[in-house]
Amino acid sequence: MSDTLLHRFQKNWKAKHSTTHEQTFLLTVSGGVDSIVLSELFLASKLKFAIAHCNFQLRGAEADKDEELVKEWCAKKNVVFHTVRFDTADKAAEWKKGIQETARILRYEWFEIIRTEHNYSKIATAHHANDNVETLMINLFKGTGISGIHGILPESGNIIRPLLFAEKDDIYTFAAANNIAFREDASNAKDDYLRNAVRLNIIPAIKEQFPNVIANVQESIGRFGQVEQLYKKAIEQERKKLVEQRGQDHYIPVLKLRQRQPLETICYEIFLPYNFTAAQLPHILNLLDAETGRFITSSTHRIIRNRDFLIVTTLPTESTDIIVVDAAPCTIHTGNATFSFSIEDRPIKISTDVNTAYLDMKHVSFPVLLRKSKMGDYFYPFGMKMKKKKVSRYLIDEKVPLHEKEHIWVIECSKRIAWIAGMRFDERFKVKDTTEKVLVIKRTVKP
Repeated sequence: MSDTLLHRFQKNWKAKHSTTHEQTFLLTVSGGVDSIVLSELFLASKLKFAIAHCNFQLRGAEADKDEELVKEWCAKKNVVFHTVRFDTADKAAEWKKGIQETARILRYEWFEIIRTEHNYSKIATAHHANDNVETLMINLFKGTGISGIHGILPESGNIIRPLLFAEKDDIYTFAAANNIAFREDASNAKDDYLRNAVRLNIIPAIKEQFPNVIANVQESIGRFGQVEQLYKKAIEQERKKLVEQRGQDHYIPVLKLRQRQPLETICYEIFLPYNFTAAQLPHILNLLDAETGRFITSSTHRIIRNRDFLIVTTLPTESTDIIVVDAAPCTIHTGNATFSFSIEDRPIKISTDVNTAYLDMKHVSFPVLLRKSKMGDYFYPFGMKMKKKKVSRYLIDEKVPLHEKEHIWVIECSKRIAWIAGMRFDERFKVKDTTEKVLVIKRTVKP
């Protein structure tokens, strides 16, 4: 057996993967040259392993022949063989995803199931140096941040990639020198997928000018990974200086942020965990000079300019804005709070807790509505001598941020606002000396 690649594999394994002799690995083997060679290297290195093969049933008899080759290899080498068949096309239609993405989800979910059921230590894939360079290029072309240029990681979670050091030509040479049988996937010769287009068209064009492009870029990827570590430490320091958590929201002072340099990079990284994209960066920067109330949203969060701060808050997910309360006692759960209703004798002393309302039952009739505030709502704030005020104006005067207004609930009795929950009740419902029964409403907010 030619030992050049084997020697490099064993040297790389010792350097990159801290494992014990008791561990057994699950190799993902398609039947192509990369995964078959990886299996041979594991076997020659006396590493314990089993093999998992997916038949995606996309290429008819050709896919069946791949499966048969891997099965025969395992039988000949006395290696445990796991296999599964997926109705990939049907799943892609059901999930409304592309074939490639669907296949990736199916196989990695199944690999993890097999790994867990059989107590395999790690899942090993046959990604190599060419895959690594292609990934880097795709990430650069798509416009990712610095994390996109570290390429494929040698180890991430339960997955290891022990062939990343080897170029595709090294793998072919090893297979030829050792008479290793494998199958070529005919779809790899088509450039209708992005990675194939990069592999078949862009890499060869670059190689004409830079013959050692794979080795050179692979070396740079190693340095990029080290640079990324320093970069992440710097970003984390900036995050600690700028981001203050208040409850479930995050506050970033505008003046302090504006003074940070490089501003665009810091903004990109600060807001990236909230699913804001590079394309939204100009809009984020515009918020630094925007008026209060301006905002932009991602798929999960919203950044709101509120006076001297940018506030990051999760998007409201409650679908019910009106809840009918037919009787008391009862308890109502909303997305961010719990309301309890009870009818009691007038207490000797009325609590001043803003999260508790005491309403004179003479002016309350069921059903009572617990609902979100809306445009046009008005009430007569307690203590203002029956002076009418719009709820929206009241919230502005109380300096309630826009994102918190979305979580404001009111109690409506007979088409009248009786209480702005957690803030103020209406003068018309106040408890008097002559009051006998009260409706007590208590609000408990989730921490």
